[in-house]
Amino acid sequence: MSSEARLYTFSQESRDQLRKFRLTTSRATGPQAVIYFIDKKTFEIRQDDDKVVYKSLDEIADDLPDNQPRYILLSYPLTLPSGRLSVPYVMLYYLPNTCNAEARMMYAGAKELMRNTSEVGKVIDIESAEELEEIPGKLGAES
Repeated sequence: MSSEARLYTFSQESRDQLRKFRLTTSRATGPQAVIYFIDKKTFEIRQDDDKVVYKSLDEIADDLPDNQPRYILLSYPLTLPSGRLSVPYVMLYYLPNTCNAEARMMYAGAKELMRNTSEVGKVIDIESAEELEEIPGKLGAES
């Protein structure tokens, strides 16, 4: 096990939230997302607001901090060019240019642990809230 995996942790409650979110979003008819952060004192990765499930990319953009990284778990139902319905489950790795080096290192160190624990299919790196508008295209939605 890498040292990063021992440094960063998930409480059992956070693990249960991750699992529940992943299982319930697979049948969602609209976008759903939750935001996670790393507690600087305990190095625990946990949901930013336990009660909030975002229903649109605009809602997520409104709540992202300007100078702190975040992990965003997103389930985004879409119609593929073939006409088939798909519900990709991805992690958005939000790393704004304005965040400090310490925060960059902390989130980079926990990125793979977050990816593996949340069981996402893909990670998409973004640097600004405006880049959320491009997510449907990156997931293969019809234009």
